[in-house]
Amino acid sequence: MSSILISEFITSQALETLRRHHEVIYAPELYKDRPALIAALQNIEALVVRNLTQVNEEVLAGAAKLKVVGRLGVGLENIELSACAKRNIKVIPATGANAESVAEYVVGAAVALTRGFIPATTATFNGEWPRPRFSGYHEFLGKTIGIVGFGSIGRIVAKKAHAFGLRCVAYDPMLSGDSVELDGFSVPLLSLSELLSESDAITLHLPFLPDTKNLFNAATLDQIKEGACLINTARGGIVDEKALADRLRSGRLGGAAIDVFSTEPAKDLSHFAGIENLILTPHIAGVTQESNERVSQMIADEVNRFLGA
Repeated sequence: MSSILISEFITSQALETLRRHHEVIYAPELYKDRPALIAALQNIEALVVRNLTQVNEEVLAGAAKLKVVGRLGVGLENIELSACAKRNIKVIPATGANAESVAEYVVGAAVALTRGFIPATTATFNGEWPRPRFSGYHEFLGKTIGIVGFGSIGRIVAKKAHAFGLRCVAYDPMLSGDSVELDGFSVPLLSLSELLSESDAITLHLPFLPDTKNLFNAATLDQIKEGACLINTARGGIVDEKALADRLRSGRLGGAAIDVFSTEPAKDLSHFAGIENLILTPHIAGVTQESNERVSQMIADEVNRFLGA
């Protein structure tokens, strides 16, 4: 029987899956107390985290028995992979388990931004009746959505968007060829500049890497089709928030949905003050009751498998 430490929230069913085979310490607030976390890891063989537990050299130095880290999510920015590799510690992300939730968020946000639901709600609540103004917004049907990063999540976005009657185009530097065939339709692969100039909505599904850091800076944002909206559910450091705010405020871009920020939890978003057609959410695109169950159960099963349960 192995020992497992869980330092952030996991669902009750997944927790029971682990407890049937192992000794489990469930401390969902432990990530807040670094010294306590380091002390607790001394005799632990498996660690299960979300995105707030920082698994780095300092934490791993005293975890001599640690064999595996299960990540309740897909991003690995909070896990120092080189330090894990040096110690032969396996890192297991929940790849694909929250893809449906992210894709729903993207399509829903694109519809809301294209139709102006957010400023219309504010105006109506304030006692206005701006029906003529919002009658001038556009249908989503027939528009082009540009998907930057065409992995598993990007492809599910494309399937949902296609069902909505959208034209889908994609950019992914890791893919070759002219297009990708999905279920009954084809998605053209364009250069980034071509995608930006053609798309009415742009959604980002890229990892945060040296090559993608600040990729959507002022110069890149200025390549986007005038009036288009930008949706970022990937990682905050990919987009220059202040440059984006400037282009939203000026009307150069038509709207944005931002679920991830350069600093999280985001404390100062004053650069977005006064912008109407804007959705700001606290990193929830991939977090629903259903995705939490899938993510938690996947990691519980994979950790059990790794430990030989």
